[in-house]
This record gives sequence, C-alpha cells and structure tokens, in this order.
Amino acid sequence: MNLLQHPLRLELHDEVHSRPSDSVITPAAVLRLVLWLEPQQKLENKAHLLRLLNAFQIEEYDFKGNHFKANLGQLTLRWEMHTEFVTYTFFKSNYQQEIGQDFVFDFIEQKAPNWLSEMRGSLLSAVYVWVQEGATPPQDTLKTALDLQLFNPEAIMGSSVAEGTAHVYSDFLLDKNGFSHFYIPTFGITQRRLGRTIQRLLEIETYRMTASVALPAAKNAMGLLNAYEDELADLAKAITEAKKEDETLLLDRLTLLAAKVESLYAQTHSRLSAAAAYFDLLDRRIFDVREQRLKGLQTLREFMDRRLNPARGTCAGALRRQEALSARVSRVSDMLRTRVQIEQQESNQAIWTSMDKRQNLQLQLQATVEGLSVAAISYYMVGLVSYVAKGASKVGWPFSADGTAATVLPLIVLLVWWSLRKLHQKLHRHV
Repeated sequence: MNLLQHPLRLELHDEVHSRPSDSVITPAAVLRLVLWLEPQQKLENKAHLLRLLNAFQIEEYDFKGNHFKANLGQLTLRWEMHTEFVTYTFFKSNYQQEIGQDFVFDFIEQKAPNWLSEMRGSLLSAVYVWVQEGATPPQDTLKTALDLQLFNPEAIMGSSVAEGTAHVYSDFLLDKNGFSHFYIPTFGITQRRLGRTIQRLLEIETYRMTASVALPAAKNAMGLLNAYEDELADLAKAITEAKKEDETLLLDRLTLLAAKVESLYAQTHSRLSAAAAYFDLLDRRIFDVREQRLKGLQTLREFMDRRLNPARGTCAGALRRQEALSARVSRVSDMLRTRVQIEQQESNQAIWTSMDKRQNLQLQLQATVEGLSVAAISYYMVGLVSYVAKGASKVGWPFSADGTAATVLPLIVLLVWWSLRKLHQKLHRHV
C-alpha cells in the first residue's frame, strides 16, 4: 500500500494492546510494588531496571514506551511507568511454596544484590496475590482463607468473581512486614480470565493508595479554608460598615486574602484533581471485577464505599470549597472596587463642578477685563485724536480738539470693542 502513513499510526494502533493481562497458571503467586516518584526519578528508575535486566542477562528490551515485560526465569516481571508512580509486578506460576512465603526477594538478591533495596522512589503499596485451585467446596473457602493466617478474622471480606469461577478474600491490612494480601481460590477459571481478575485487583489496591495521597493535602487545605472563610466574612461585614478613609486598607486586606486563596489553589489543585481521577479509576476497576456476595461477608465495593468515601469526600470537598471561596473573594473584591469607583466618580463630579464655577468666574473676570481694556484703549486713541485735532487746527481744521475727540469717541469705542471680539473669536477657533 503506497498511501502516506501518519507518523503516529503504529504507536496509536498498538496502544490498545500495550498492557494485555497475563495468562496465569494455578497455583500462582504475584507481588506488586508501587513506588511514588519525584520527577527526576523517572529516568533513574529506567536505569535501575536496566541494571536488573543486565544481571539476568536479558539483552533484548525496548524502553520506548512506559511498559515492559521480561522473563527472569522463575519469575515474570511486568514494569509500568505512570505519571506519578511506577509499578513492578512479579508473577510466578506453578507456585509450590507455602502461601505467605517470599518468592521474589531472595531470588532477585542472588542475581542482583541490593537491587530491591536501592529501587528509585518511595514505596506506596506492596501487595501479594495468592492463587490456588479450589481443593475444597466453594462454601468452605472462607475457612481455608482464615487457616492461612494472612487475614484478621474480624476484618476479612470476600466475594465471588468471574461468574463464580473464583473467590477473592482480603482485609486490606498490612502484615508485620508491611504487605497486604489477596487470596484467590479458583473453580475452573480460564488462565486469561484469571490474569485479568488479578490485574484488576492489583489496580484496585494501586488506585486506592494513589488516590489517598491527596488526603493530607486536602485536610490541610480544609483547615486553611476555614480560616480564609472566616476572614472573608469579617471583611464583608467591615465593608458594609466602613467609612471612606477605611476603604484603601480593606482593599489591601482583601487583595492579600485573594493571593492566599489563589496560592493554596495552585498548590493543591493538581493533587486533588489527580485524586479525583484515581478515585474514578478505582470505581471502574471494582465494577470490572463484577462481585457477587458471599454469605456473611462484606464485598470489596462495600468496604471501599464505607471506608474510602470519607477520604474521597474530603478531597472533593476541598476542591469545591477552594473554587467557591475564590469566586466569593472575587465577588467581594468587585463589590468593594465598585464602591470605591462610585466614590471616586462622585469626587470627580465635585471637582468638575468646582472647575465649572471657577471657569464661570474666569469668564466674568475676563468680561470685566475686556471692558476695562476697551475703555483703556479707547481713552488712548481719543487722546491721540485730540492731539491730531490740536495740530490740525493750526493749519485750518475748523473744529476744536475737544469737539473732534467727543465726535469720534463713540466710533473709536465701537471699533475697539469689535476688534477685541474678533480677536477672541479667532483665538477660540484655534483652541
């Protein structure tokens, strides 16, 4: 085919096949480690994984993606890099050891000493999954699970999954070594379906823990939000009672409060938003397990709803309260600024009124000065005419100087007044 290929076609096409579930042969054991990563630890984590592959003399590998699967001999390793954490999942089919006995650490330590203890990131979750072909009737699996002494009898929960072809038991508690456990007795489940069930159970525990990472931040935000809301209420009340001279101080306090709220929002929003996404993934994985109740036992969904919903509510509530408080601060700020602007407009109106009065006074003064100017100029021009008339009388001018001045006086005054008016009109046209 000679059609031009999109540069991402193969990558996008293979994305849906990038994380297939493993076929698991019973009896089996699985260990998943979830490590929380700082941004700079992602590259370090890949280099650390490469050290393990070299120790097991695995030469063919591809790190282009964020997932990798390798056969380590007795173990199968699945490595997945996520946005904020990395998972290492070790599978061992045909598991012949006693349930509860370590099958990973000693094996890896022989080939790669200290590799596990030097893993990059901080351990967030460590969970074992133990799978056995059901040797007892389904109604007796609870007794078998309790006999393993992995679970607290008062806290154990369980359900039937995969249309009754397997049971799942756990108590979501940590043992003395810091591990939690799932126990799965099976009754004819297919290898592929068992692999999908195990993957979903592991993801339930993974997303439960990654979602809970936001809880301390949410609790801290709740405490700060209480203080900020009280401060906003005091400011809103003070604004209603404030005098004009208090407004600048109130506006400064309100601006500082807005900065605090936005700073808290910037610090916690991404964490709380990520928690909401993890909680949604957790819900979907629990739904995908498709539990059916076992008599007398609490299901995984019921446990999560009762124990995890308060944490979910705290995270969601902190996010909602931040957004609501930010909007309230904005409204109060707008109200105070509007009040200040109205007072400024009133002050400007008073200034404009004062300017109008001064301008009227200036016009009146100008008119007075203009009248004086006409009189003064006319006086000097009449004097000039009188002097001319006196000189002219000596050469035969028939009228006296005073008579001549009195005769031309009205004409001179009118001429001066008209000239000044024309001059003022010309100046006003150029202003």
